[in-house]
Amino acid sequence: MSNEIVLEICAGSVTSCLAAQEGGAHRVEFCDNLLEGGTTPSYGALAAARDRLWIGLNAIIRPRGGDFLYSEVEFEVMERDVLMCRKIGVDGIVIGLLNSNGSIDIPRTKRLVELAGTMPVTFHRAFDVAADPQQALEDIITTGCTRLLSSGQAATAMEGAALLKQLQQQAGERLIVMPGAGVRGHNIAELVQHTGCREFHSSGRAPFPSAMTYRNPNVKMGAPGQDEYSIVETDAALVRELLANAQAGL
Repeated sequence: MSNEIVLEICAGSVTSCLAAQEGGAHRVEFCDNLLEGGTTPSYGALAAARDRLWIGLNAIIRPRGGDFLYSEVEFEVMERDVLMCRKIGVDGIVIGLLNSNGSIDIPRTKRLVELAGTMPVTFHRAFDVAADPQQALEDIITTGCTRLLSSGQAATAMEGAALLKQLQQQAGERLIVMPGAGVRGHNIAELVQHTGCREFHSSGRAPFPSAMTYRNPNVKMGAPGQDEYSIVETDAALVRELLANAQAGL
């Protein structure tokens, strides 16, 4: 197994994509609406990121938040978004589809893999709410996906480390298992040691103050309790810390 650590940063904006690149990340997973677990970014956002990034650019294909059981219309949106990503020149896509019984939706997953063409496909954390993780892994491999993003079916990758190690061993050379969820600078070295994985997924995010000088205290546009004058973006310094600490764990 390679001793090189590959760090993927979940980026919620073009600004965060650029910060991930500055910090030394190998790849970004570009998502909109991170508070809902990530949905597909707009054409404009993806095109702007593609023009500016020399590192890998993966895009999540997810039409809405919530569960991973999609209607026919939602699946059509996903198909069209995969084709959009091919047109823009995105490097890879990230998908996750389940049946109502918690099994992997194999036919639809295969269809999106086919539409992706030469773009590698990651199956995302929909896996973490699948009914049978070992069978789900085998099903994902049969669809042609080349990577699995998972917390080990736990709230955080650290809590799911034992299952992540089992999945990595089960997959062998057939698929890359990439821990994600709660991966931080203070625990990534331990995750490297406990899971045997070499690719990791984190956001490296921190709040940055708004540049607005006038602020109306009587009007709120976002969710209750949300500070609208604090913008959360990927921090290049946190990305550098993640990489350094991960390498130290080898």
